[in-house]
Amino acid sequence: MAVISAASVVGHTTASAPRPHILYNIEVNTTDGKTTIVSKRYSDFVALHDTLNDPGSLPPKRILATTFVPSAWLDDTLITERKAGLSAYLAGLLQSPQFRVHKSLIEFLTPSDAPVASRRGFNPEDALPSTLSRKAALEVQSKLSAEATPIYAAYYPDWSSDQIPPNSLDFSKFDILLFAFATPNSSSSISFDSGSTSTLKTLVTSAHNSGHGTKVVLSIGGWGGSYWFSQTMSSAANRSTFVNACVSAVNTYNLDGIDIDWEYPGESGAGNPHSTSDSANLLSFFKSLRSALGSSKIISAAVTQLPWVGSNGQPLSNVSAYAAQMTYANIMNYDVFGASSSPGPNAPLGNLCGNSVLPQYSAQAALAQWTAAGFPASKLVLGLPLYGYVSQSTKTTLQHIARPPPGFKLEEYKEKVLGLPERGLACPLPQVREVEEDADGTEGAEPNMLARTGNHDRSKAQEQQKEGLRAEAAGDLSSYFGQQIPFSQIVALGALKRRPRARWDDCSDTPYLFNTSRKTVVTYDDTYSLGDKATFAKQNGFAGCFTWSLDQDDGYTLTNVIRSSLGK
Repeated sequence: MAVISAASVVGHTTASAPRPHILYNIEVNTTDGKTTIVSKRYSDFVALHDTLNDPGSLPPKRILATTFVPSAWLDDTLITERKAGLSAYLAGLLQSPQFRVHKSLIEFLTPSDAPVASRRGFNPEDALPSTLSRKAALEVQSKLSAEATPIYAAYYPDWSSDQIPPNSLDFSKFDILLFAFATPNSSSSISFDSGSTSTLKTLVTSAHNSGHGTKVVLSIGGWGGSYWFSQTMSSAANRSTFVNACVSAVNTYNLDGIDIDWEYPGESGAGNPHSTSDSANLLSFFKSLRSALGSSKIISAAVTQLPWVGSNGQPLSNVSAYAAQMTYANIMNYDVFGASSSPGPNAPLGNLCGNSVLPQYSAQAALAQWTAAGFPASKLVLGLPLYGYVSQSTKTTLQHIARPPPGFKLEEYKEKVLGLPERGLACPLPQVREVEEDADGTEGAEPNMLARTGNHDRSKAQEQQKEGLRAEAAGDLSSYFGQQIPFSQIVALGALKRRPRARWDDCSDTPYLFNTSRKTVVTYDDTYSLGDKATFAKQNGFAGCFTWSLDQDDGYTLTNVIRSSLGK
């Protein structure tokens, strides 16, 4: 059987229907010596790339849209640049043992009798630049630019205003700030903590005047603020009152949207009243809120890794109606395992060894579960924790998910992490081994500057790892036993040191620190694990990432790594 040996874009033509667009002519060579020509649009390449989820790179969508000049369309130069990029993309696929035999690639490079234009709806990206009006070109440019880079959002808790005043924030770091929290009350309206509205006003004014386009969204609810949600959503009259309160808040404080952090519809959460009709009532609320706010405002919800619970007590199998009303679903991929005598990871990237006792609770599982239920990945925002848990424990491995089986292969693990073969992680994994104490019986005390500064340079990081730079639970964290601990406190209390007794849990893609003499285990996220999760989000088409919460960062150490991994 003949096998495709080479493929490259050798020219281009134009077609007139449904409007003038570009066809790229691909010369396909097979091992039996035959040569054929296949014509494809740029959007066909995009569809192939999405299907294969391959590690290659297409020429940017905006390559044709961002250089529009009213009277001088540089069609030939732009198209030539794109042809070279598409040829390189095909060459990369055919060099991969996995992709060169993939059914989708073979079908893509096989001539078809069906006209190209009839196989897929027209995409403006396929149009000849000179066939678009200036207005249409600018609209396409705006749309593609917005789609090109994932968003980075962060929750700003009202209690952090003394530590980080709103007007002190570097707004260039944030696309969206979610102000937490207002809460629903017994009257189906909204309540604010004392003084929080003043903080909110300052935050909105500072963000909108920053020149960085940062949006501010009001988050309503929270773990301790969800008591009245079920009652508020229970009737059309109550929902109408609540919608009016939300609209009033948006107008009063010049907000960019509303975030509903109901923990959780159909479930008790922190001991809250709940009903089997909660999720259905929530959908009715979203429809009314969207109608009242219009299409330009953000409507989001903080959710778990599984869709909302339906009337049968099981996760909903179809949430597409919710997605139609919502801008984002913010997946809270954290608190999977809290503090305990047998601690597990706080925020698993995946169940990579296949042995988690909670396989449905990870970033990887969340993506599969929400998209299978009809919520587009492009509307999912992956939540990342800027904190960990401190456990009173003598364990030296994470329970529930750690202890990979014999024969565990790192390369296969990497492929499972990102879903991309032949591509490494965002940061090199810390390859930690047991380290003896210094000759004087003490352990090194130089701060781990890689973790503190968020150094993201691969070669430098690898060099530091070879020199033995690792993290260690050397600080006394006993005051945090059984509690969450901000990343900034892990650093401030000296828990990140050289010569560690630290580990990397390959099965969840998270670090942890331990000190058996102090009976302390810290499960947390660092520059490596957060970089990996952000890369996972970007490569799998998420809308972006958000963090809980910005006040727990060590300056902007973790924020910078997340943004970098998102391509910002």
